Amino acid sequence: MFKLAEKIQRIEISSLWGGHKHIVWELRPEVNVLSGRNGEGKSTILNRLIQHLRSIPSSGEIVGGQQLGVKIDFTPSDATCIHYDIIRSFDRPIVPTADLPAIVETMPGVHTELDWQLYLVQRRYLDYQVNVGNRMIQLLTSGAPDARERATQAAMLKTRFLDMVDELFSETGKRINRQSNELSFIQYDEPLSPYKLSSGEKQILLILLTVLTEDQQPYVLFMDEPEASLHFEWQKQLISMVHELNPNAQIILTTHSPALIMNGWEDAVTEVSEITV
Repeated sequence: MFKLAEKIQRIEISSLWGGHKHIVWELRPEVNVLSGRNGEGKSTILNRLIQHLRSIPSSGEIVGGQQLGVKIDFTPSDATCIHYDIIRSFDRPIVPTADLPAIVETMPGVHTELDWQLYLVQRRYLDYQVNVGNRMIQLLTSGAPDARERATQAAMLKTRFLDMVDELFSETGKRINRQSNELSFIQYDEPLSPYKLSSGEKQILLILLTVLTEDQQPYVLFMDEPEASLHFEWQKQLISMVHELNPNAQIILTTHSPALIMNGWEDAVTEVSEITV
């Protein structure tokens, strides 16, 4: 039986670059920013950590343990698996493969990797809305004296997400269509598909939507250079927005941009050289 972890406490990688480098990284429970020069190994470390985790199709959880020179310590210490999401910043044209469903050809507007990721997370968004609606119904029919207040709180997170996106996109006249269960936009009173957004808008939307649909559950969010395509002001707000939508998430990211840590996250930065022995 698997026991779900809440955080990754420590990682140790002993086989990087042919065994010439050994990584020992003590992780913070909230935010971890890995920085370093080009080619120093930021993405390599992140990728090795992710590759070490293997999927269980029936549950979507991730098994830990020790293999291929990678060891992960979880919190709680007897946990054996952990749930996570991965955000990558590449907006390349989709190359059809045997593993990619025919949706690429049938779904209007899905042309790039960001489009495809956005399509997938929108399915999660629909499930999330159903779950929140069911939770509100259960609260309102429970007869509890504070049921109405708790039901209102259950809906507040989605409202905050909608407000965040509207604030970010306001300068270009875009806003989310709040009358639709599907994720769609309005720009100067004209309907707009999410696949027509700019790369930066798709990127920030994908990140925030991914975090929202985890419904404030403990999990790990990996982001590899999420600042790509993002406006400078959006970079400064990114970690705080993610943390607001899910204060129980553990963020692990790599970056080249100092803007990401400008809003009080300087202490969360770890240089690759500091964890290399």
